[in-house]
Amino acid sequence: MGYGLSSGKGFIWISMPFISADGNENQKWWWGDIEATKKYCVDAVKEVCTKFGGDTSNIILVGFSRGAIAVNYIGLHDDEISHLWKAFIVNSHYDGLKTWDYPNSEKTYALERLKRLNGRPQFICSEGQGTAKSKNYLDQSGIQGNFTFMNIPVRNHTNTWTLYDLKERENIRTWLAETIKKN
Repeated sequence: MGYGLSSGKGFIWISMPFISADGNENQKWWWGDIEATKKYCVDAVKEVCTKFGGDTSNIILVGFSRGAIAVNYIGLHDDEISHLWKAFIVNSHYDGLKTWDYPNSEKTYALERLKRLNGRPQFICSEGQGTAKSKNYLDQSGIQGNFTFMNIPVRNHTNTWTLYDLKERENIRTWLAETIKKN
């Protein structure tokens, strides 16, 4: 998604893993050790910004599928990590819509995480007509947010849509450029 959203210019992107409970490998299912994953994430963002000139005031957290759930589950997990992000892009799935088989996936906990948005923008997109459930959930949540919704004209569960010359890709790139320009 990083390449498709940026067209390979003017951005640094990091694909970060979830850290296993033993701390020795990437977690292949759900989150592993949440504290280790958060620490890795915070440290990686700081290191990359320092070494490669990243702008710490313009960090956008992007996730697809399990990563889309992680945008809120990990990215808004607590005050330590949530302050890193200027904005969020969530592609396919949304934290709190469904109870999954990991701790604190229920709506009550998801809404607590969502409160840490503090007005920062989220771009929520999904294949087909998938954003309707997320929009309904957020409308009913009572959380006041800066949410943008977009359905993607693909049938398959894939993040490769950002590589194609679609009106929707231009829409998300425009949103991203405008978001980064705002102070």
